[in-house]
Amino acid sequence: MNKTVSILVLLSAIFSFVSCSKESNEEPMLIIKFKFDPNQTRLNNLGLPAPVATGNAAQTPTFNSISAHYVEMAASATTQLGQGTILYHAPETNDGGSNAIDFDQSKVVAEGETFLKIPLSAVAAGSYEWMRVSLSYQNYQINLRAANGNDYAGTLASFVGFNTYISTFNIGNSIFAVNGNRAQGYWAFGLSDQPYSTSGQAAAGATTVPNPLAATSPIPSGSCVVTGKFPSNLVLTGTESNDVVVTLSLSINKSFEWHEVIPDGKFEPTAEENVVDMGLRGLLPTFVK
Repeated sequence: MNKTVSILVLLSAIFSFVSCSKESNEEPMLIIKFKFDPNQTRLNNLGLPAPVATGNAAQTPTFNSISAHYVEMAASATTQLGQGTILYHAPETNDGGSNAIDFDQSKVVAEGETFLKIPLSAVAAGSYEWMRVSLSYQNYQINLRAANGNDYAGTLASFVGFNTYISTFNIGNSIFAVNGNRAQGYWAFGLSDQPYSTSGQAAAGATTVPNPLAATSPIPSGSCVVTGKFPSNLVLTGTESNDVVVTLSLSINKSFEWHEVIPDGKFEPTAEENVVDMGLRGLLPTFVK
């Protein structure tokens, strides 16, 4: 009996040692997550506060999920796009005839879910002032008014990347078979619990992409590289022993905007009220070390 107890105690000590050793040997990681903030300042393409345009109306959607095509950290305001530390570049394809984001391989996450997790040893040491994130896909709930005067809720899938190859996707029971490339501003919509769906394309250049560095570090036309400044520089020394968690807070403050035909603040597609903007309205990155 005593021999059995001794063996169990020894095994317990061995497993405890192995477990502790594994934990202590885990490499510190850079972890990136998204946050959707309805109260964050609503910005324009230059990163300046912006009201809803005259003749338009807007609503703050309820976000379900998001995806990004590209993530980069920049040391200063003069660091050109692509010359910072590139953390992520999503898969692309030519299946649609020209180079495009491959939506089938895109990672789509909810708020607070880990989008990116890479070893800190793979990230260049340095002092980083800015984050740049090329957003590619949004999925959120909006409200609309139908021709019968009733209000309904529905889900909008919004593709804001420079170009996206889409095979087939669904919103609830509504299936959208695209099997081709779609430029920035393609969207699809399905009513909740109703047999109605539709899709469309916003005008070229209509998607707002806030870039406070437009004068010193511009972004290509048609891209969705949203730029934001850390409250204080993220300094990586290369000797970190703990994870660094970066939260990318996106302004969704009245980010879904349309041109009004009936000036009542209600989105009424049956009255030919057209979507004019689905761009996120600002980026505020923060970190915890």
